[in-house]
Amino acid sequence: MSASRSSGTTDALGPEEGPEGRPDGTPDGVPEAGPGAVPGSELLAALLDGMDAALCAFDADGTVTHWNREAERILGWSAQEAVGRPGFAGWAVRRADADEVQARLMAVMDGPGRQVHEFALLRKDGGRVLVRTQSAGVRGACGKPAGVYCAFSEVHAQIDLERAIALSEALFEDASWGVVLVDVDLRPTVVNAHAARALGGGRTTLLGRPLGELIVQGVEDLEGALQHVLAAGAPPAPAELWVTLRTAEGNRRRCWRSGFLRLASPLAEEPVPLGVGWLFQDITDTKVAAQDADRVRFRSNQLHRASRSAAECEDPMEAATTSLDYALAGFADHALVDLVAGERLVRAAATPSDAPGPCLPVAGGGIPLRYATGHPALQAVDRTGSVRATAGAERAAGEWAAERQWPGDSVHALCAVLRSRGRTLGVVTFLRSANRAAFERPDAVYAESVADRVAASVDLYRTLGEGPGGIGPSGG
Repeated sequence: MSASRSSGTTDALGPEEGPEGRPDGTPDGVPEAGPGAVPGSELLAALLDGMDAALCAFDADGTVTHWNREAERILGWSAQEAVGRPGFAGWAVRRADADEVQARLMAVMDGPGRQVHEFALLRKDGGRVLVRTQSAGVRGACGKPAGVYCAFSEVHAQIDLERAIALSEALFEDASWGVVLVDVDLRPTVVNAHAARALGGGRTTLLGRPLGELIVQGVEDLEGALQHVLAAGAPPAPAELWVTLRTAEGNRRRCWRSGFLRLASPLAEEPVPLGVGWLFQDITDTKVAAQDADRVRFRSNQLHRASRSAAECEDPMEAATTSLDYALAGFADHALVDLVAGERLVRAAATPSDAPGPCLPVAGGGIPLRYATGHPALQAVDRTGSVRATAGAERAAGEWAAERQWPGDSVHALCAVLRSRGRTLGVVTFLRSANRAAFERPDAVYAESVADRVAASVDLYRTLGEGPGGIGPSGG
């Protein structure tokens, strides 16, 4: 690559003078190189030697004038062996193909632009290699055709490069999962269309913005994963990250199965991190469905265990509280049982108000509860159905719970009516603290299943006449 038939300059310029007649090849008006400056021929040789592509050049007669080291690596012919040869015939191309190859290469000298061809060239060891060439004409100072330069690479290497470019383009245009390139400051630099939709923005509007502007909750986990990849490399398996996004329609909670790749510059001698490639898929629906199935399976198992344990209880009220103990696991923090006594409700059993514990009968029960009009428990009795309630954001949780005579940490409530043999026997109330989500419709269905079992035990309890303080048979 560093040798030429002359001193390293092209034949279009001539071996001794530049385009305007200056001996050093410097155009008029440009100061001559000072002491220590790199001569033009040596600079050209260094540039050619540093190229990643193989390059050769021909003069107007088809004689090889330049041959770089990459060309030597691919074909095995050194610059000393290549420069000065009249074309490729007999050494770099089979003689039978030489005329056609030479004609196609030199044809570009009289036309504009570049031409791309594929040729089978010969290696010095006799092997053949298929190369893809890009050739273009070279014009002299007078504007007349002076030769041709040709850059070439092995076809498989070119195809690999084209595949890599095509893959990159496809990922950032048509991929069915999100692809985001994040720089070392953890800011998006490239976002594909799928990721832009998932993040709730445009492909350009998301660039350079901190992730915390897009993600309300979960950004710490995501940034921690990105920092780990920058420091230690890609994790061995995808990670599932739950995040809450800020959107125009409000906050949305999503689950992303994410893979990460550390990006390093291929041009540096030592790996220089350019950022992280983050690929993700939204699996929220799948995760929610799996969680719902696990929840249903767990609750069904709890109901089964509660029925088995309640069947072993001699005291019907103990059977009722046992059913509630099983129901509380993973479901609520507190449970209260209020039974109908005349026109009022009387507290019959409850869990401790200040700490977790089993549901137990209330000692000295029978005192009517002074529930205000509109209390959720009274609403459940009136509607003969379930009622859900949640403390408003503007109200202090303790004040809200105190007004309803519930434990002070209660924030969410679910009241399910106790019905047996066509009669309303009371209400069971489940309470959650602030670290749990509000009750939803599937929770109400489960609470009603528990209430049916509790009601059957309470009905037996009252039928046997064991109700204290007027909540036995006469209290119905």
